[in-house]
Amino acid sequence: MNEFNEYAVIDLGSNSFHMVIVRSINGATQIIYKNKQNIHLATGLNADLELSESSIKRGIECLNLFAERLIGFPIENVRIVATHTLRVAKNRLQFLNEATKVLPYPIEIISGQEEARLIYLGTMTTESTSATDTKFVMDIGGGSTEIAIGKGNDLKPVIVGSRPMGCVTYTKQFFPEQRIDKASFQRAKLAAEQQIEGMVNTIKKQNITIAFGTSGTFKSIYNILLDLGVSDGIITSQRLNDLISYVLEFKSFHDIDYPSLSKERKNVFVGGLAIFSGVFNALGLEAVHYSPSALREGVLYELIDGPNYRDVRQNTAESLSQHYNIDESHAKQVVKTAKYLFNQWKNQASISIPPNLEAILYWAAQLHEVGLKINFSSIHKHSSYILKNSNLPGFNEEQQLLLSTLVRYHRKSINMSDFPYFSLFEYKHIIPLLQILRLSILINNQRNADLNIEAFELKIANKELSKITLKINKRFVESNKLILLDLEQEQKYWKSVNDWKLSIETC
Repeated sequence: MNEFNEYAVIDLGSNSFHMVIVRSINGATQIIYKNKQNIHLATGLNADLELSESSIKRGIECLNLFAERLIGFPIENVRIVATHTLRVAKNRLQFLNEATKVLPYPIEIISGQEEARLIYLGTMTTESTSATDTKFVMDIGGGSTEIAIGKGNDLKPVIVGSRPMGCVTYTKQFFPEQRIDKASFQRAKLAAEQQIEGMVNTIKKQNITIAFGTSGTFKSIYNILLDLGVSDGIITSQRLNDLISYVLEFKSFHDIDYPSLSKERKNVFVGGLAIFSGVFNALGLEAVHYSPSALREGVLYELIDGPNYRDVRQNTAESLSQHYNIDESHAKQVVKTAKYLFNQWKNQASISIPPNLEAILYWAAQLHEVGLKINFSSIHKHSSYILKNSNLPGFNEEQQLLLSTLVRYHRKSINMSDFPYFSLFEYKHIIPLLQILRLSILINNQRNADLNIEAFELKIANKELSKITLKINKRFVESNKLILLDLEQEQKYWKSVNDWKLSIETC
């Protein structure tokens, strides 16, 4: 049992990198350390979406600094999430590879929808609202803006969205010289309205009763309102328009003179204000409250307190199963077979596969037929496409990619050269999962709910883990000849892959 009671979350944002460490005591959490470094990673993106060497260097130097504080932390007590800039950077693997040299913890790149979900979770676990409220949460980051809407006391939002507009990228695009003028502000504001126009009708139909803004831009607006004598800090339409008028009186970012606005925040504040103004007007919001809780708090909640990370993903898998009308009894039988074969595999293997990877095997077994709703022909490709491109709450980008990859190759030929690169997972762990998934699905091809899986015994050679012998009860084979024919075809598929071998023995 893990008795280490400190937990760390690192958020690799487009504008700044944050680390927060908490101590968990008797169900309560205490923040014991915070560190924020303004990295401006998004400013290092060129027109081809490649990070500059200097921005990568700044980021790695920050992670090296964070690593000093994390010495002795178990891997299960640390979670690192990366957002927009590392989502879109084409050379992000260069950053991730450099990061592994200084920080011995995996970096998860999360989708915009997953980021929005976690922001909503973090906000709703700390804000007091009514059970009848429809709640709107907005977070303006350095490279993207996340929006989420939820109902009542449910911590799971009903709508999540992410748009590629952030205070760093909008500053770079609309205020490159850091000069302030009404025309540039209006262009940035209209660009923000355009980004969300496809969501406006859907959001308005939800009848929002309370709205929250989180993170740096909203914190700055809130503090400036306090500077101006607005005691509650609530952002109303009139107060927002007055603030914009005040800001437009300045000629440059450097001239902005509010006691609470730091020099660092001055450099991106106007861009963030324009984005908020555009969204506020487009949605017809009446008032927005500032919340100090956002992404990091959501990640911490799942890490320590709430329904754990695996539960969220299990809920996602079950929701997909229902949406695509998956044959539930067949899916359960495939999952059961996968667990049966995997337990035999791990009892013989010289390596161990992390539990979170094992879980992805079972979700792949559960969801391999989501593409059947399109048609059976090329079902592996249809299913993979759906899993790769759907919003899957709880999954980071690589977990989702692995899930879709396993499903993509659950049948037919296997082309290892088309396998994507994974920074969080090792191929020596992925290959056994794929082999077991293929066998589990194949064994259940006849969709026989009474199939006796104990008629199968899996054997491996410790030094050659990709070479498997499947022993089958002779009596079983006599009454299930089609399975044997399918396995013989499967042998041919395996033979085409280097180092793979499937042997069939009846006994």
